[in-house]
This record gives sequence, structure tokens and C-alpha cells, in this order.
Amino acid sequence: MSASPPPVLPDDRLAAGTARLATRHAGRFAVETVQGLLADSYRRLAETARVTTHLVVLAERLTAERLDALAHVQGAPGSGLVRVLFVCSHNAGRSQLAAALLELREAGRVTVSSAGTHPAGAVEPCIAQVLTEAGADPVDAHPKPLTDEVVQAADIVITMGCGDACPVVPGRRYLDWPVADPDGPVAVVRNIRDDIDTRIIELLASLPH
Repeated sequence: MSASPPPVLPDDRLAAGTARLATRHAGRFAVETVQGLLADSYRRLAETARVTTHLVVLAERLTAERLDALAHVQGAPGSGLVRVLFVCSHNAGRSQLAAALLELREAGRVTVSSAGTHPAGAVEPCIAQVLTEAGADPVDAHPKPLTDEVVQAADIVITMGCGDACPVVPGRRYLDWPVADPDGPVAVVRNIRDDIDTRIIELLASLPH
């Protein structure tokens, strides 16, 4: 069976996204830089996405995150919040749970990102259910590829089962959380969520107030 052809880039919609992002970063990044990152984000997501209906919207969100991270790396004025990046293999389970739980508890103290070294096509359904039960909104949860900008901008990188593929950048605080893979019934995933939540509480306690 031959491989499916790559999706055709929707130039008109990407152009609209480029305009929005370029306006937000006017005076900081050239339009060509924004355009290139947006097209790259779209292609990366399209490689693994199961459903492409909202791919342009997701690509714009990913590009916004990459631009914010790049601005931080380049020393642009920002919020000064601690930036925490969760990394696992597929960004469809553990890292999604961790990012959502930290955002629920952080009360404006951190900037949270998650990514996968080999992102899956979608977040696992049981993960979405457990996120909802915890009070998080799973609508925005979708697997994202690990990009250089986000890694370089992180103050704390927390790895969760991605092995040797996880990034190592000098000067970052690294933590490895040996959390079980949430591949099982919902009851098992709930236990994993609670394990991650305990680690989140300990992480927040270690940050400066």
C-alpha cells in the first residue's frame, strides 16, 4: 500500500493566521519568520493528526507558543514566570495530564507547556475523561511535537518516559518522573493522575514564592 500524500497547505487560512501572529509580534519578528514557523507547525501536526478539521487552528496555537518561547530565549520582556515543560513520548497521556494539573494548581505562578518526542495523532479518550473529572478542560489538549524553541525557553524540563529521545539543554533544571504509562482502564488512569498531582504539589512547593 502506498503512503498517503502530504496534506495541501491551506494558503489562505495560513495567511490569515500569519497576519494575526505577525501583528501580535510586530517589531519583534519578521512576517517571513512567522510564516515559516506557521507552515512548519502545520506540516509537523499534519504528519500524525488523525483528524485534520481543525489543523490550521492547532497550528496557529502551536506557532504562538513557539514564538512566545523564541521571544523569551531572545530576551524579550516577558512575564518573568517560571517556564515548565513536560515531555513524554506521545504527548497523549502523561505529559497532557501533568500540564493540565499544573495549570489548575499554579495560580499564575508558571508558564506550562507539554510536547512529545513522537507525538500521537490524538489524546487518548480515557485521558480526556480523567482531565474532565479533575476540573480541566480537555478541549485544547492535543499532541504537539517537541520543538527547539520551547526546550530552549524552559526553566524546568520534566521528562516522563521518553528515554534517550528527551532533550538535554545545559542550564536547565531537569526532573524525571517515572510515572506509569496510562494505558489501561479509567480506574488505573485515575491512580496515575493522582500520582502526577502529588508530584505537581511537591514541584510547586519547591518554587520560589
